[in-house]
Amino acid sequence: MRRRRMLALLGAAAAGGCASPPSPPASQPRTLAPGVYLLPGSGGTADAHNLGRIANAGFIVGERGVLVVDTGTSFAHGRAILAAVRSVTDKPVKLALVTHARPEFLFGGPAFQDAGIPVRMHDRAAQLMAARCDGCLKQLRQTVGAVGMAGTAMYRPDQVFGAAHTVEGLGRAVRVLYFGHASGPGDVAVLDEASGTLFAGGLLDAARVPDIQDGELPAWHRALASLRGERLTTIVPGHGAPGSPALIDAVDAYLAALETRMRALVEAGASLIDLPAAGELPAYAHWDQYETIHRRNASTAFLRAEREWMFRQPREGRP
Repeated sequence: MRRRRMLALLGAAAAGGCASPPSPPASQPRTLAPGVYLLPGSGGTADAHNLGRIANAGFIVGERGVLVVDTGTSFAHGRAILAAVRSVTDKPVKLALVTHARPEFLFGGPAFQDAGIPVRMHDRAAQLMAARCDGCLKQLRQTVGAVGMAGTAMYRPDQVFGAAHTVEGLGRAVRVLYFGHASGPGDVAVLDEASGTLFAGGLLDAARVPDIQDGELPAWHRALASLRGERLTTIVPGHGAPGSPALIDAVDAYLAALETRMRALVEAGASLIDLPAAGELPAYAHWDQYETIHRRNASTAFLRAEREWMFRQPREGRP
């Protein structure tokens, strides 16, 4: 694997000529609670300026070792996360856990594998990564650039799982929460029980429109209801600033407003042509990615609502 990594690095360097890599966003760890650290993403969309590092990552330091939550956007990002851990502790990194199959959370995995650190993810998230993330990587190379993505490659996780569990070997109580297919297949959250800090992965974003492309909305609402039953003090969303458990209500309200609006439009006989104006939710217009992700969400939710409405109608000739 190391030889393949070196060849990939040399190839990317040749493609980039003598260009120097852009300066990455700040990667200093921020303390959220004793032993719990955040590496904040930039937000926005992946580009050459932010090196695609738009999402949050973090790590939890136990008595016997460290758990890294999400691995970053690229091989270089994964190495930067490891360097951030080393700036805080010399305890061994036992595991890197990927919360969901979005490119900004998973492509740093090989940097951990090269360091002898296993990467773990839910088996359904691993299947989704294998099915479509080759295309995601090609797109990142275009938007971020060959230099910023140097050495980044598709990979397989070392460990997969299918259910909620406790992370062993840290000397600290950390639980992986899984609620079934909610925000996406195999999406999980990570809870540090000592501090009540939740790394929410794809289940929650802060002041950013959540992407429903892979979501099952009724199950997503149920997952958020389950989170309310946990003892939480701080939530680290997949994107955006950490906050209180009120983040749960904010995302839940957006999803409900989206569903309500799209169902009303279907009942009123609207069509997809009407969505650019009729599908607006002004209360969320200030959220990050409203102009892009919300527009896509509106189309997705409208088509789902239309399908539900058609199934509810009496079939022709039925008594």
